[in-house]
Amino acid sequence: MLDSALFDRHIRRMRTLLTALSAVALLSFGTVHAEAQSPVQQAQAQVPASNPQVAEVERYFNGIRTMQARFVQSNPGGTVVQGTLSVSRPGRMRFEYDPPSQLKIVADGSQVTMWDIANRDFGQWPIGWTAASFLVREPMVLQGGDLMVEKVERTDGMLQLTMSQARKPNEGKVIVRLGENPMVLRGWTIIDNRGQRVDVSLNGLQTGLPLAASLFKFDGPDAGAIRRGVDRN
Repeated sequence: MLDSALFDRHIRRMRTLLTALSAVALLSFGTVHAEAQSPVQQAQAQVPASNPQVAEVERYFNGIRTMQARFVQSNPGGTVVQGTLSVSRPGRMRFEYDPPSQLKIVADGSQVTMWDIANRDFGQWPIGWTAASFLVREPMVLQGGDLMVEKVERTDGMLQLTMSQARKPNEGKVIVRLGENPMVLRGWTIIDNRGQRVDVSLNGLQTGLPLAASLFKFDGPDAGAIRRGVDRN
């Protein structure tokens, strides 16, 4: 990581700006009235409820149990970091950033823990508040669920889906990019309600790997030790 403090501030923003990616169990949706549609809801009408491309993306994600890939993350301000992403559906994932960063983010199925020993930072929050939770939803429902597909297009040789939260479309968007023939996840872009972007590209993605359960558990010092500062050796 080039500047882990910047990434920490970004992670804090991610906690609130993308409830679009919340797990169904963490959200309570009421009835959406047909009258007075928002511009985003009107845009959704351009994507038919039975869109075969959207259905194919649903099948692709719902067919994955585990995945692992290298990632490159481009943040607001131009900083770029790399690391390893591990996913075990449902509900578990791990972002481990390459040295010299000591930032780690782990979801154990119910909550996300973020810690950065170098910056004495520790945080926990519900998994539904994380920007990448679409990866671990079970099942992933993109047609008629709490996520809304606003747009489906092909750009730079990839299938691209723009998604938001059905009830709160102005709180952020996620643009998921997939290669086709065969379908494979290539990355995603997070756009917050101020227009700031975080781009994540995946390389060498593998699926069906045996991943140890311990990978998805918090394995750092306790929160107090992190905040006081611990021996980094």
